[in-house]
Amino acid sequence: MKNKYRMLAVVSGAVILGDQLTKMLVEKRLALHQSIEVIPGFFSLTHILNPGGAFGFLAGQSVSVRRLVFLGATLGAVGLILYLYRKTPPTHTWLLAGFGLIFGGAAGNLIDRIRMGLVVDFLDFYIGNLHWPAFNVADSAVSIGVAIFLFHLILNKLPD
Repeated sequence: MKNKYRMLAVVSGAVILGDQLTKMLVEKRLALHQSIEVIPGFFSLTHILNPGGAFGFLAGQSVSVRRLVFLGATLGAVGLILYLYRKTPPTHTWLLAGFGLIFGGAAGNLIDRIRMGLVVDFLDFYIGNLHWPAFNVADSAVSIGVAIFLFHLILNKLPD
């Protein structure tokens, strides 16, 4: 049982550390809205501050409304993830890792929201003028963790 929670600490800790370090590097090395093309016509590092959630959700709302909504949503998600984690047997390693990714990603973006009221995004994928919304390491971890969870859900591999 102890190893199960060690996994949560290691996976979520690695996500938080990687997320915050990459955001710190972007903030130090790139001016706001500065972009460095990495793969021409496909991928750039672009320093963006996102006041909203995924795809700019609630970006037009006041700072206090955004903080309240995102803090509440994050705390609810973290509570749900911890509940599901506790219920998951240690033999479901991939599912536990997925929950750790979600937990770490949620915490990484929460740190930004508490610190600045915004989230630093910088991974910018595009083809021509068609851009996927910029995102960060925390967003990637949440997406991968949710994909792992959905995989288990679809294949009926969730614990009873």
